[in-house]
Amino acid sequence: MNTATRTHSESIMVGAAPEALYAMLSDVTRTGEWSPVCKECWWDEGDGPRVGAWFTGRNVLPDRTWETRSQVVVAEPGREFAWLVGKGYVRWGYTFDAGGEPGTTILTETWEFTGAGLEFFAERFGADAPSQIEERTRQALEGIPKTLVAIKAAAEA
Repeated sequence: MNTATRTHSESIMVGAAPEALYAMLSDVTRTGEWSPVCKECWWDEGDGPRVGAWFTGRNVLPDRTWETRSQVVVAEPGREFAWLVGKGYVRWGYTFDAGGEPGTTILTETWEFTGAGLEFFAERFGADAPSQIEERTRQALEGIPKTLVAIKAAAEA
C-alpha cells in the first residue's frame, strides 16, 4: 500500500467477457448486490455511466449510515470504469483485462485515498483524523476482496 496517498488494488479472474463485466459494474444501481458497505446507488435523474455523470451512494455500517456524491471520471467500455467521491477525496475504479481463456477477465478493483481526502479528514476530524483515516483504510482493504468475490459470483451465475 502507498501511504503517501493510500492506494490499494486487488484482482480476480472472472468467467465473463470484459464488455459484459463493464456493463454490469458501470450500472451503479447494482452496487448493493456485491458491496459489503455501499448498499444502494442511484444516478442523478436521466444520467448514466459517462464521464462527468453524478450519482449518490448510501453506505451502511453497524454504527452509522451515510450518503456520498460521486462523479464518473473514466468510462471506457470493456476497459475501465472509475469515479471520485466527494471533491476528489477517494477514487474507486475497476479495470477489465482479457484473461488467458476466451470469455474471461482479470477484474481489478482499485482504491485511492487521495491527498485531497487526507486534507479533508485533517480539517474535519482534527486530532482524530489519523484514526478515522486508518478506519476507512481498513474498511477498504477488507471490503475489496469481498466485493470481488461477490462480483465473480454474480457474473458467473
